[in-house]
Amino acid sequence: MVNQFQLKIQKSSMILNKLKTKISYLITPEILSLLILDCILLPLALFSAVWLRLGAEWDPKLTPHLWLFFSIPIWTIPIFINFGLYRAIVKYLDDKVVYVVFAGVTISILILTFLIHIFNILAFPRTSIIIYGLLALVYIGGSRFLLRGLMRSSFGRNNTLEPVAIYGAGEAGVQLASSLAHGHRYTAGFFVDDDEDKWGNTIRGIKVYPPAKLKALSNKFAIKHILLAIPSANIARRREIIKQMEQESLYVQTLPGINDIISGNVRFSDLKNIEIEDLLGREMVPPNTNLLKKNILGKNVLVTGAGGSIGSELVRQIATLNPQKLIILDSSEFALYSIHQELSPKFPYLKIIDILGSVTNSAMIDEVIQNHKIDTIYHAAAYKHVPIVELNPISGLENNVFGTLIVAQAAAKHNVTNMVLISTDKAVRPTNVMGASKRLAELILQAFASKYRNSTVFSIVRFGNVLGSSGSVVPLFKQQIKQGGPITVTHPDVIRYFMTIPEAVELVIQSGSMAKGGEVFVLDMGQAVKIVDLAQKMVYLSGLTIKDETNPEGDIEIRYTGLRPGEKLFEELLIGKNPTKTEHNQIMMANEPLLDYNYLMNQLNLMQGFINRHDSESAIKILKTLVNEYKV
Repeated sequence: MVNQFQLKIQKSSMILNKLKTKISYLITPEILSLLILDCILLPLALFSAVWLRLGAEWDPKLTPHLWLFFSIPIWTIPIFINFGLYRAIVKYLDDKVVYVVFAGVTISILILTFLIHIFNILAFPRTSIIIYGLLALVYIGGSRFLLRGLMRSSFGRNNTLEPVAIYGAGEAGVQLASSLAHGHRYTAGFFVDDDEDKWGNTIRGIKVYPPAKLKALSNKFAIKHILLAIPSANIARRREIIKQMEQESLYVQTLPGINDIISGNVRFSDLKNIEIEDLLGREMVPPNTNLLKKNILGKNVLVTGAGGSIGSELVRQIATLNPQKLIILDSSEFALYSIHQELSPKFPYLKIIDILGSVTNSAMIDEVIQNHKIDTIYHAAAYKHVPIVELNPISGLENNVFGTLIVAQAAAKHNVTNMVLISTDKAVRPTNVMGASKRLAELILQAFASKYRNSTVFSIVRFGNVLGSSGSVVPLFKQQIKQGGPITVTHPDVIRYFMTIPEAVELVIQSGSMAKGGEVFVLDMGQAVKIVDLAQKMVYLSGLTIKDETNPEGDIEIRYTGLRPGEKLFEELLIGKNPTKTEHNQIMMANEPLLDYNYLMNQLNLMQGFINRHDSESAIKILKTLVNEYKV
């Protein structure tokens, strides 16, 4: 019995402790202060109402009913609690508090009227009930706004928060300002907006200014950080704004895209750094859905090099186009695993088959294409790092040339409907083994297109650098900036074309659908970019400054290392001239010479023999013979 009694005491103690913890969690010092304040203000409102109605003379008949004045909090406070008045933190109150107070006071008036009627308090002036309602609204609601104003003023502001400006006073900007108010890092100093009608107005206590005043205001309020809250703005407009911020040495962060916000994937508080894509990217032309689906919808599709930067994006976009079966092939186990793990949860209905192996394995490639009845091949497998291939020419030729040859032979043998080769601008008048090997891969597909025109459509898509790919300078620069520099640039005059990976892949898919056989499609890469300018912009986007002679106290130095073996100052996309337009205004068709199939095969057999004997010098001689534009 004693044990049972002790057990009951322990259980009761645990329940009381939990209740005590819950009460202490719910009733914070701020809430307790508000409860005490309202217990004072509600009776005061009723006394004030009666005093205003009766004047200075107190009616003695009301004295026995003083309990009514002091008991108002007993029923009104629970009403406010039920409506959630005490759940909102005073500093972050919004205008909805007016409706909560109005509803609570209205019910309080009804209960007061009921009690006066039940207890037959004839001396109580009926009009004072209405006056009480108005005063209670002013006292309760006004006290909240007064406290909020004090807490948001310089008197109540946390000086540890960094002041920032918000560019964009629309709905996104207002939502962002509200999110910042709940955070512990930034405080919104002012809005900047392009809309003249908003200039001079105050939104949520924050004033809106024109962009022309940004620099002066930033200096006045010691603001070095701008939050870009215009998720629906196009790339061109965003680029203009970011350029203006860069000129004024202001660091910029931005909201995610409007689609991500609407979908609920991100919140308004999820700020992100401006990426280089925001400066170099361009408005994507809406794709032709018929071209996207033509070679994929309901088809068995093979992607080689599926774990690479281009291959993995190909796989992502193909998966959205409902192929019957998607076969992904890569020589890297980790890359293959990673892309499969990414796709499986998103496309549970799609049959994805992983093939671990190299495109140089002819037996395996033949088996894969035959067993899976492949309809479309996107051949993205390649070695693409110029210095590495220059040092390892045999491996580069085996993978880029003979890997392409093996896939093309299997495609022709098993009547694959379409094969698209992913090529590069380095194949045009190449100065290195990598570029020459890719040009020879193009020549192989052109020769196969000529021979197998009635069975398989072979085509090539050529484009320049893609932002963020493993071969791009962008990831390298990011890493160097993260390490504190220096950023290494080979030459101050090096220029390159850039395109985002998703845009490039979308155009690749559409190009392949337009092919009739043997075409070399060239993507419109836009304007060329100086690599040193790219480096400077990336330093700025990281919130840092360039360290040079004019700014010795800067953060990141740019160091020139000299052109690498086989590297060119600029890249080209066309060998010949006068490219032909296609039905897509960002896709052109090059008119370029090709080689006879039989001659090409004979030369490739000779090259294969030299590669087998590991005679790189002789193999490269044949490479120069076949790719006559190849100049070292």
